[in-house]
Amino acid sequence: MSESADGRAATLNFNIGVLGHVDSGKTSLARALSSTASTAAFDKNPQSRERGITLDLGFSSFTVDLPEHLRDAGDQPRRYDSLQFTLVDCPGHASLIRTIIGGAQIIDLMMLVVDVVKGVQTQTAECLLIGELTCPRMMVVLNKIDLLPPNKRQSAIEKMTKRLHKTLESTRFKECPVIAVAAKPGGPEAPDTEEPLGVPDLIELLKKQTYLPKRDPGGDLLMAVDHCFSIRGQGTVMTGTILQGSLAINDSVEIPALKVTKKIKSVQMFRKPVSGAMQGDRVGVCVTQFDPKLLERGVVCTPGSLRTIYAAIISVRKIGYFKGSLATRAKFHITVGHETVMARVIFFGLPPVSAPEPPSDTKPTPPQPCSLETPFTFDREYFYQDEYITSQGEASSGPDPEQWALLEFERPVTCPSLCLVIGSKLDTDIHANACRLAFQGYLLHGFEDKGYTETALPRLHIYKTKHKEGQVERVTDDYTVIGRNLFKKETNLQLFVGLKVTLSTGETGIIEGGFGQSGKFKIRVQGGLSPEAKQLFSSATKKKGKGGSKGGPANEEEPKTDSQPVSIHLHFKRSSFINTDAGVW
Repeated sequence: MSESADGRAATLNFNIGVLGHVDSGKTSLARALSSTASTAAFDKNPQSRERGITLDLGFSSFTVDLPEHLRDAGDQPRRYDSLQFTLVDCPGHASLIRTIIGGAQIIDLMMLVVDVVKGVQTQTAECLLIGELTCPRMMVVLNKIDLLPPNKRQSAIEKMTKRLHKTLESTRFKECPVIAVAAKPGGPEAPDTEEPLGVPDLIELLKKQTYLPKRDPGGDLLMAVDHCFSIRGQGTVMTGTILQGSLAINDSVEIPALKVTKKIKSVQMFRKPVSGAMQGDRVGVCVTQFDPKLLERGVVCTPGSLRTIYAAIISVRKIGYFKGSLATRAKFHITVGHETVMARVIFFGLPPVSAPEPPSDTKPTPPQPCSLETPFTFDREYFYQDEYITSQGEASSGPDPEQWALLEFERPVTCPSLCLVIGSKLDTDIHANACRLAFQGYLLHGFEDKGYTETALPRLHIYKTKHKEGQVERVTDDYTVIGRNLFKKETNLQLFVGLKVTLSTGETGIIEGGFGQSGKFKIRVQGGLSPEAKQLFSSATKKKGKGGSKGGPANEEEPKTDSQPVSIHLHFKRSSFINTDAGVW
C-alpha cells in the first residue's frame, strides 16, 4: 500500500504467487496478465530465457480499478482508488524448490497453474503443499486449453476440474475456484499476434478473489530483496517486497549479511515515486555508495533488528506426504527467512506420562498429544527422541504429539524471530515421484554465540532414559551388597551416588559409592534383604565353597540360583547436552 510523493490517492498492492510444475506456462500467463514489468520480471537469467524455464523469482504487475467489495471493507488507515496486482512468477524447475519457498512467503493469493493435458505433476503437488503452509487462499488456472481439440475441449476441461477438486478435498483449498485459459496459444514459439484465451475472465476472477490483507506499518522493517542494480548518477537500487514494518525517505536500513547500514535516498513503486511504503508493498529503494554486486538476493531491515544465528530451536510438524521417517541427527535442507542451508536435526518432545522407570524390556513411552499448544521454555525437561513421532499406528488417530527440534546449521543464517521454517530433502532424485518437503515449523529461539554448544546448550534439558544391568558379587551384611559389571573402570561413580537400583530378588537399594578401583560399587538396601534373599545368598555361598579349586580361593563366584546371577537394575536419565568425564556419558 502506498501513497505517491505528491499526495495522490493510494494504491492497494496485492501479491499473487504464480506457481506450478515446470513448463506449465506460468511465465506466459504472467506476461499475458501484466501491463507493467518490474526490474526483476520474467527472469534475469540468460540461460532461463534461452530455455524458456523460470529459474528465479520474476515480478510484474498490472493495475485495475478498485473492486466494489474493497471500497468500504475493513478498518483501514487510508482509502484506495486502485488495485495493483503484483505477480510473483515462481520457478517450477525441480532443483530450485528453495526459491519457490522464498517466494511463497510474500504471497497473499496463490495461483496454481496446471497443464490441462498433463494434470497434477510432482512439482504441482509440492507447490500445493507450499501454498498450504504459506498462503491463505488459492485459485487454480488450467492452462494450454488450445492444445485440446475444439470439439472435446469443454468436456476435457470439466473432467480435469473434477479431478482437481477431488485432489484438493483434503486440503485447505478444497473449494477454491478453477478457471481455464490459454496464455500463449501455439506455445512459446508462436507469434505474439495470437490473442490469449480466457485472460479477461481470469482478471475478473482475480478481482473477486482479492481481500484487504492485514498490513501493519508498525514494528521493525524487514524487506526481502530480489534484485540489486546501479543507476548512474543516482545510486544503487534494491527492489523487493516489504514483509513487515514500513520505510520512508531518509530512513536508515541495514544489510545484515554485510553488516552495512545505508540511508534511503528515494523510493519507487513500479517506477512511480512515493514518499514511503509499508508491509505488502513491492518497492525499489535507492541508496548511495553501495556496490550492487555485493547483494543480489537477501534482506534489509531496521538496523540491529535481525540476528545471525548458528543454531535454533523450532516447533516441528511432519508434512504428511513425505515418505519415510525423520531421524534425529539426519541432515536436511532448512529454509529459514530467505536462506536455505544444511542443518543437523535433533528431535525432542514432552516427557512420557508413564512412570519414569520403564521396564527394561520395553521402549520409553512416546510423548502424548497435547490439546493445547505448549510454549517452549528452558525451564522444562524434555525427552530425547531417536526420530519424529507420528500418531499413525497408535491407538489415537489424532494429531501428532507436540514436538520440537534443535537445528545445528552448517553455516550461520540471518533471519527474523518466529519466522517460518521448512525442512526438505532437496538431494532426493528429482525424477522420483516423491515429495521432498519433510517438515515445517516456526523459529522459537536462536543461538547467536558461535560457541553455543558450551555456553547455551547445557541450558537445554533434554534427556534419555537409560537402563544398565550388573550383578551382585557378594553380600557384606543384611543391609549391604557389593555389585559389579554395571560401570566401567574409568566411570566417575560420584555421578551415580544416591541413585536407586533394584535387585532381581525384589529389593530396592541406593548406590552408596565405589568399592575398590575396578568399577565395583556398594549398595545400601534400606529395608534389608528379605529372608528368601538371604537364604538364596546363603545357599549360593555354600555352593561356592564346594566349588573352589585346589590352591585357589573358594568364593570367587557370584551368588547363583539355578545357575543365574542375582542381577542389579539401574534406570536413570542422561542429559544430551551436559559434558562430563563419566565413561557412560
